[in-house]
Amino acid sequence: MTTPGTRPHDPLDISSLAFWAKTPAERDAVFAQLRRERPISWHRPAETELLPNDEDPGFWALTRNADIVAVSRNADVFASGQEFGGVMLEDVPEDVLEAAHSVLAMDAPRHVEQRKLISSVFTPRRVAKIEGQIRRQAKGIVDTIAPLGEIEFVEQVSARLPVRTISEMIGIADADRDRVAAAANAMVGWNDPEFVGDGDAMGVLLDALMTLHTVAFELVEARRAEPRDDLITALVRAEINGATLTEEEIASFFVLLCVAGNDTTRQTATHTILALQEHPDQKALLLADFEGRIGPATEEFVRWASPVLTFRRTARVDAVVGGQPIAAGEKVVLFYRSGNQDETAFDHPERFDITRSPNPHVGFGGGGPHFCLGSHLARMQLTALFRELLSRLPDLTVGRPEYLAGNFINGIKRLPARFTPVG
Repeated sequence: MTTPGTRPHDPLDISSLAFWAKTPAERDAVFAQLRRERPISWHRPAETELLPNDEDPGFWALTRNADIVAVSRNADVFASGQEFGGVMLEDVPEDVLEAAHSVLAMDAPRHVEQRKLISSVFTPRRVAKIEGQIRRQAKGIVDTIAPLGEIEFVEQVSARLPVRTISEMIGIADADRDRVAAAANAMVGWNDPEFVGDGDAMGVLLDALMTLHTVAFELVEARRAEPRDDLITALVRAEINGATLTEEEIASFFVLLCVAGNDTTRQTATHTILALQEHPDQKALLLADFEGRIGPATEEFVRWASPVLTFRRTARVDAVVGGQPIAAGEKVVLFYRSGNQDETAFDHPERFDITRSPNPHVGFGGGGPHFCLGSHLARMQLTALFRELLSRLPDLTVGRPEYLAGNFINGIKRLPARFTPVG
């Protein structure tokens, strides 16, 4: 029997930092080959500057939609918890998992209890309030750029909406918003040379984490002394069957919300504005009946962008996925972008099609207990932002994107844009 230590690693490289510095199109070609020839394959450990582990044997790469869904929905067998190493492709220190990943790096029963507590604060009244805030924020963003005619799209549009939404939801003061946004960006950009600079990856990650925890603890203390109608107050007060969230648990969820809520919507919006330019027929279709088509269109936006590239699970016991035996203790990595381009799950996945139906994308996860808590929020943000952009700046065009290096977020750092100024 072949053991993990003797099993040969796949010759295709999806583990190196150099691979994840390639363009999305270059990486997509490698994953397309894996889907065709060996949709579940064994790879060497992810190259990392965070927590190198010479004893790590490697991981199974899941590149097809059905296998990603099967593992996502079988949390009893495939674990996410800290004791199994969490959910990132590379190993992360356990204290970082606890401080930054909240419910992402938990298994039942703790995951069930905390997710239930967190979900309890999103009442219908609060969701309605958030939707109103998002509509006003999207309008305000386009109000600001409309007279300019030339902008940097990421900084001035797609990055602004999630930061404003999260800030209003949580109650972050205006003076803290820029440093919170910068810290959230660093949390996913630690292996991009622009973020690391002359420092080191672990230092970048820990500095960002400290910034976010400091803001979170200050907010918790302030809301206990003076409650407000915001999410932090609701989390402080949340209680189910006598259980409440500790300050540390609230801070960890705060980090998750700032990072996941910031980058996923930001990157989906940026990839979408580029896709609409590259597929003018789809832009015209959406403009012709925005309200009638935006529902399925947002699902296609998420599939096409695949803002989260990877999450991992660890087998608790021996299992079989897609005919491949997986031994207890082995890591499986879910490659969501590959799953969203799977020819066996989608008709012509290479086409950007805002009317696509069905659209079983895994952009919010593959289902199961870890399905994205913020999926409804992301849909509201995308709808509000593109309603304003397409109706008011219909001739907006973008230039060449500058991509983020990394294996977690499918990021675009900068994207120049032009349009006819509107007074």
